[in-house]
Amino acid sequence: MFYIGIDIAKHNHEASIIDSNGSLLCESISFSNSQKGCKKLIALLERFSIDADNCIIGMEATGHYWLSVYSYLFELGFNLKVINPIQSEAFRKMYIRQTKNDSKDSFIIAQIMRFGQFSSSSLSNENVMALRQLSRYRLFLVDDCSDWKRKVVCLLDQVFPEYGCLFSDTFGVTSKELLLHYPTPEDMLSISTTKLSNFISKCSHGRHGRAKAEEIQNAAQNSFGIKFAANAFSFQIKQMIEQIKFIENQLKELEKEITELLVQTNQVITTIPGIGNVLGAIIIGEIGDISRFESAAKLVAYAGLDVRINQSGQFIGTHMKISKKGSPYLRRAIWTAANRAAFVDPVLSEYYQSLQARGKHHLTAIGAVARKLCNIIFAVLRDDKPYIPMPNHN
Repeated sequence: MFYIGIDIAKHNHEASIIDSNGSLLCESISFSNSQKGCKKLIALLERFSIDADNCIIGMEATGHYWLSVYSYLFELGFNLKVINPIQSEAFRKMYIRQTKNDSKDSFIIAQIMRFGQFSSSSLSNENVMALRQLSRYRLFLVDDCSDWKRKVVCLLDQVFPEYGCLFSDTFGVTSKELLLHYPTPEDMLSISTTKLSNFISKCSHGRHGRAKAEEIQNAAQNSFGIKFAANAFSFQIKQMIEQIKFIENQLKELEKEITELLVQTNQVITTIPGIGNVLGAIIIGEIGDISRFESAAKLVAYAGLDVRINQSGQFIGTHMKISKKGSPYLRRAIWTAANRAAFVDPVLSEYYQSLQARGKHHLTAIGAVARKLCNIIFAVLRDDKPYIPMPNHN
């Protein structure tokens, strides 16, 4: 058996080949991140009669730069392992005092493959990869949209500080349309009450009418907002509302695509309370193959939801925090799901309430629920069976 370690970089990768005894077959080679570069690597493997049946190829998950070479070698049928750089740190320290060749990262990765003590990522399921890509993109759009909303609120606080009290949701359909067409108090006062009333009634499908129009104009008339540079503020608010509406439409299309993909990939995840299509897609995309995790505890650690003990010498802190290591996307999804599951799932709700009764802070209790939820996710994916709550019987 042969072991190939690839040190990933943006433009040029480096590869080392060792045999089952851990000896280098040749000097490490550098090859470009391109088809031509990969063909150079394949030519080297063929020189030593190495093929997909007698080797393991390992590489570190360095940003996104490993994806292209992984995809190329995967299509050729090679056995590929992708490891977290943290796992190779111990081996790096072991070989740091060796010869110059032995200290190369590609050689160290090859040795890790030989010893086999690592957990790896896999992209063998194309749908899982697609879910990961689309789910991360969705989180980016959600955060981007939230940033634009904060900017709008900042502007409104300056020109119309009373506006936040006029609607239960500043970014609801009616409010957005109002701000898009009449973004400042001056704009809202520039039309008649009747015209404003008709506009609001149309946007809200009849839920609001003249009373709301009068309330808005009264607030605009008595607003304590700044009056100068009104045109500049008006222009900004209009453009920002347009941007928010555009992103929200993108999110609708994206969530439809994610849902269709999740249905094809894994449906049992959504049987867990608190986990719908969007959160389910994030969880499946980030976890990948559940067999990568030996236990639920490993999954908890991967999500960064394991407890970190604050200890120094003889002092042991009483306030413990989650480690926040691992996948931030998975942690965010499970934490969000836990916030809902704590109130809708009979088992998790009972657990949450028992923690509250013991005086635990809401966030501490949710953290505990999130860890319990990880256990449920692990069992459901491992067994590939729908979740069935099992209430505690005293």
